[in-house]
Amino acid sequence: MDPLVIVAIAAAFAGVAAGWLLGSRLAATLRRERDAAVENHRSAVADLAVAEERAKQLPALQEQLHALTAERNTALQETAALRPVAARVAPLEAEIATLRAERQQLAEAKAAFEKGEEERRRAYEEQLANLKDLETKVETRFGELAGKALEGAHDSFLKRAEERFKHSEQLASNGLKALLQPVNERLQRYEEGVAKVEAERRDAFGNLVGLIESMRVGQEKVSAEAAKLVNSLRNAPKSRGRWGEQQLKNVLETCGLTENCDFQTEVSVESEDGRLRPDVIIRIPGGRTLIIDAKVSLNAYQDAFGAVDEAERNIGLAAHAAAMRAHVTTLGNKAYQNQFGNSPDYVIMFVPGEHFLSAALEHDPSLWDYAFDRKVLLATPTNLIAIARSVASVWQQEALAKNARDIALLGKELYDRLAKVGEDLRRVGTGLNSAVTNFNTFTNSFNSRLVSTGRKFRELNIETGSRELDDVPKVEALASAGEVAMIEARPIDEAAE
Repeated sequence: MDPLVIVAIAAAFAGVAAGWLLGSRLAATLRRERDAAVENHRSAVADLAVAEERAKQLPALQEQLHALTAERNTALQETAALRPVAARVAPLEAEIATLRAERQQLAEAKAAFEKGEEERRRAYEEQLANLKDLETKVETRFGELAGKALEGAHDSFLKRAEERFKHSEQLASNGLKALLQPVNERLQRYEEGVAKVEAERRDAFGNLVGLIESMRVGQEKVSAEAAKLVNSLRNAPKSRGRWGEQQLKNVLETCGLTENCDFQTEVSVESEDGRLRPDVIIRIPGGRTLIIDAKVSLNAYQDAFGAVDEAERNIGLAAHAAAMRAHVTTLGNKAYQNQFGNSPDYVIMFVPGEHFLSAALEHDPSLWDYAFDRKVLLATPTNLIAIARSVASVWQQEALAKNARDIALLGKELYDRLAKVGEDLRRVGTGLNSAVTNFNTFTNSFNSRLVSTGRKFRELNIETGSRELDDVPKVEALASAGEVAMIEARPIDEAAE
């Protein structure tokens, strides 16, 4: 056969074999991919079923979520409400926890001790049983030999054993007491602390009850006094006037003004219409005066305050505003400012409460302008305090100015006196210099004439005594200011020479 044919056949078989191998591998790969796709499809179907089931449960879960949210909000509100209580309870809980821990430790210590005591008791009982067994054996073994001779030894042995056992029991009891003593002390302190806290709580509650009772009694007294004051102000015009004057006086004194010094009360003057008596006259620097009246009627306001319904209250407040306007008219007609020299061109109408004036202005808004047109200035305690403080400040400034003038006069007088003293000192200095000069001249004459002549007695061996005849030293004249300056300006070396 032709080799080429053989090669071609072999190549064909090889190609078929290769194609078969590749086809089988490709088929296997496709089968695996198909199986994987089927499995994925099944998983997707299962997941879809689970998702559908969860979707069916979604409304129920949402309701549960809403319920849990509401419960959470309620719990947060309750927690916020309980925070102050928790802040107070926390220290008590900490103390209780500490006491419980100490009690638990003591209980454990007690249990451990009781356990050890039980073990020691069992050991003691075992030893006692052993001793009794030994005693039985001894009696059995030596009973026949010792007889009555051993009965005394037996009794002595039992007695010593009993004493030993009693001693051991006493030691164990003492040890138990020593171990339980701290426990008892702790428990006793705990009980005392609880009793003290309870006693303090009862005392605090009793004090609170007493304070409430005293407040109730005080409130009743205040109500009674207020009722008396209202009746007095309503039924006694003089009392009402005195009350207003006292309020006015308190305001002025609070601002630092002094009665009979800075202001005067109930000063009477004669006028064409009769005698006028303003309540207070305030002195202002410069010889000026400020006039204040405090006789305003408040009966209508008291009626309105005690009204049982709104209509009656409005009627009372309207009457109160009318009474205020009538009093303004009266003050404008009296013209206090014209009866006192150097007085401002208005008079102050003092209303002893802000609420009195505000109630009147509420029902008569033009009352302020009406009073101002009649040269009446409405003043409540707040306004009057500002006016009185201004007056007090002016008096202080006046006092400071007077002090400054007095200080200026004193300074001038002091300067004149200093000049006079300087002249006297200069004359004294001149006299001192003249005296020093005359003294030194006399000293020179005394030393040169008298002393030298006196020393000749000793040269002639005449007894003169033990005293020496010395020269009288001169007195150094005081340096003038110019000489002192020249000496201080000299160099140190020249000064040393």
